[in-house]
Amino acid sequence: MTTITFFRLSFLLLFLSHAFSDLCNPQDKKVLLQIKKDLNNPYLLASWDPNTDCCDWYTINCDPKTHRINSLTIFSSTPDTNFSAQIPPSVGLLPYLETLEFHKLPKLTGPLPPAITKLTHLKFLRISWTNLSGPVPAFLSELTNLTFLDLSFNNLTGSIPGSLGNLENLDAIHLDRNHLTGSIPPSFGSFKSNPDIYLSHNNLSGTIPTSFKNLNSTVIDLSRNKLVGDASPVFGSALQRVDLSRNQFSFDLSKVEFAPSLTSLDLNHNKVYGNIPQVLTTLDLQFLNVSYNRLCGQIPVGGKLQNFDVYEYFHNKCLCGSPLPSCKN
Repeated sequence: MTTITFFRLSFLLLFLSHAFSDLCNPQDKKVLLQIKKDLNNPYLLASWDPNTDCCDWYTINCDPKTHRINSLTIFSSTPDTNFSAQIPPSVGLLPYLETLEFHKLPKLTGPLPPAITKLTHLKFLRISWTNLSGPVPAFLSELTNLTFLDLSFNNLTGSIPGSLGNLENLDAIHLDRNHLTGSIPPSFGSFKSNPDIYLSHNNLSGTIPTSFKNLNSTVIDLSRNKLVGDASPVFGSALQRVDLSRNQFSFDLSKVEFAPSLTSLDLNHNKVYGNIPQVLTTLDLQFLNVSYNRLCGQIPVGGKLQNFDVYEYFHNKCLCGSPLPSCKN
């Protein structure tokens, strides 16, 4: 074998070895490189080298059988203030994407692009701790396979689109820590999958839709809003944790039907009245706070009600009994 022939054969073997080792779909790779460019080539994506297999790139996951990109998770363990960009429409060109995440990127700005609706296989969407602005897009309801939606800790404004109630596969929806206004859509009481609902730290107003009585969610957090009226519709049969604190709710606590599964109840800073019902002594409560309300009567003895601190009960109209001072005869 001549030297020239040897080198030709070696080059061919090297080429074939590289070709077979590069499992990433060429079109997916092209799209990813476009996404990197659209994001201004951030340091977080330094591993996205066009000369390497994109299935080995950081923040990327490929399906083990098809080798199509099914997960794109761009995040920083601490807030990355050098990552400055908007979410590019090019993310909508990864047709097999099931997970999309942008997290702890405070200089990620702008609205969520409509191109995201092209991701018909998307199940997990998290865009949190960013500077995402504009309204919560109604077009998210087109992502019918979503099981998890997290848009928390952003700068979203406007009202919550009722069309999100059409997402039939949701396990959880996080819209907390934004600047949302308006009322809670009645459609949120019609979720077929009974997702955990997090709407806290917004400027929501109005009453809780009566349709919430149809829910069997395990977690409902509506705290730190401007909600009013009767909150008893939230106490479904599967509820484990509920936080209604720092609103303006006004209802008779003694008439609420509590779920046996309830382990955490926070009602502090409202206008709740009546007395604390005896049934709470039968629950495995791990947390309770009813302070700053208008409750009266003796705190029932039994269960775990005496395990909580005085600060979980104080500043009520005429509540008494351990751990508060004894009731006057």
